Amino acid sequence: MTKRIFISADHGMAIIYFLQSDVVPTLLAAGVEVILLTDDELKTKLATRNTQHGLTIEGLRLKEANQYAKTVSPRWQWLLAYLRRVGGSRRINTEAMDSHIWEVWAENGWKFRLGIWIPSALMILLLRNFSWARKFLIRMQNRFTPDPGIYTDLFDKYQPDMVIASTPGWRMDRYLLRESARRGIPNMTVIVGWDNSSSYNVSGADVRWATCWSQLQKDELVYGSDWNPDHVNIGGIPSYDGYFREQWLMPRDEYFKLHGLDPQRKLISYASSFVHFAPNFPNIEALAKLVSSDLLAEPSQLLIRLHPSHFQDKPKIFVEERARVFELEKKYPRVHVVQPVALGGSLGYYGGEDMDEKSSMMAYSDVVVTVYSTMLVETAVHDTPMIAATIDAPNGWNRPKKFSLSLKKIGDWPTHKRFRDAKAGRVAENESQLRDALNLYLTNPALDAAQRLKFVEDEITFTDGMSGRRTAEFVLKVLKKTNREER
Repeated sequence: MTKRIFISADHGMAIIYFLQSDVVPTLLAAGVEVILLTDDELKTKLATRNTQHGLTIEGLRLKEANQYAKTVSPRWQWLLAYLRRVGGSRRINTEAMDSHIWEVWAENGWKFRLGIWIPSALMILLLRNFSWARKFLIRMQNRFTPDPGIYTDLFDKYQPDMVIASTPGWRMDRYLLRESARRGIPNMTVIVGWDNSSSYNVSGADVRWATCWSQLQKDELVYGSDWNPDHVNIGGIPSYDGYFREQWLMPRDEYFKLHGLDPQRKLISYASSFVHFAPNFPNIEALAKLVSSDLLAEPSQLLIRLHPSHFQDKPKIFVEERARVFELEKKYPRVHVVQPVALGGSLGYYGGEDMDEKSSMMAYSDVVVTVYSTMLVETAVHDTPMIAATIDAPNGWNRPKKFSLSLKKIGDWPTHKRFRDAKAGRVAENESQLRDALNLYLTNPALDAAQRLKFVEDEITFTDGMSGRRTAEFVLKVLKKTNREER
């Protein structure tokens, strides 16, 4: 009898993880039918591109899920999601969760602070210190499972043997996972983001199995949110297999020509990051001035990669910063701007449409600069020198009820601290430090190469380009095991 798996891909990183790796092809080759659920607006587009026998694309019904969240006890659902977001055990580094606590404080008024935030503090103390409190929170969240379910007809039609999601219910996938648990269908989460297991923590549904990148992430899942270690697999990160295989790499001359770059000049790239917490413009402006001066050891040029959030209509601060960056491009002849490519729907600019652009940028740059982005790991995979720049705007975003966080204060977030401790790159807190770090790498590209390699091995475990197949084999193993238990 053919086995079927539901896969929830509600984010662009999940599209890359499942459809631009060997995960889905390996499952299909094993005779498993895959029903991939994604943004309804993208069903036709993705179905046209992915025509493998056994693969079906269905809508994830995100509008219906959001409607349920907004109309059925919305304050309770919000509160439970907030507690889940910040309620991980203190046995792991909680710096990222702590920042979110203060973000919620800053962006709400006094009535909210007195009525919600302060009472929540006691609950957070319980969650941080007791596993029974975290498990009770999951049970409380399970009360909010639509009945009849949003996906009842899909479950009845396909009768899946397993449900896999790109989070353990941290996003709108929680309703799909809760319905699978209520039906007794085995479910699993895959960790698609570098910081996911340290920044979000308590599950939003009863999820039984997980596969992650590394022992570091496994420890965060086990100690931070009480996962059974026997049910957490270390499979690497399938999304990076294409980097190791160089399947997305464009020829260098073609890439330079695409952006009007000078092949005789060194290339410094800047990947925008953490725009939700602080402006990136001080970093970008400092780099633009440096490549336009005679202060660098080698004649250089700057390529700026804008963040997907720069293309959101709201809040306007992102649009305004994007405009300022384009003005810099006009002002300085050695400055070039590249924007991510949109997939569409709710996935926006996160769809993985430009993996060739990203890979080529990191491979052909002489130095990559960012804040503490996941692109530090990706850049290390390409063995390119990297700098985390944390030049702050004096007043952050300087907008009423818009939380700003100094970029210098996020260095102790779990993934950021691991980058600094690994000494895989340099940190620059001002223009002088940025200039010095750039000159170090421009004159000695091999500097910190051993640390970059160790950083990659620690963070993603496998570097053989086989993580997609390895992850799919774990899925098949669990599918076989759960079927045996049912019999």
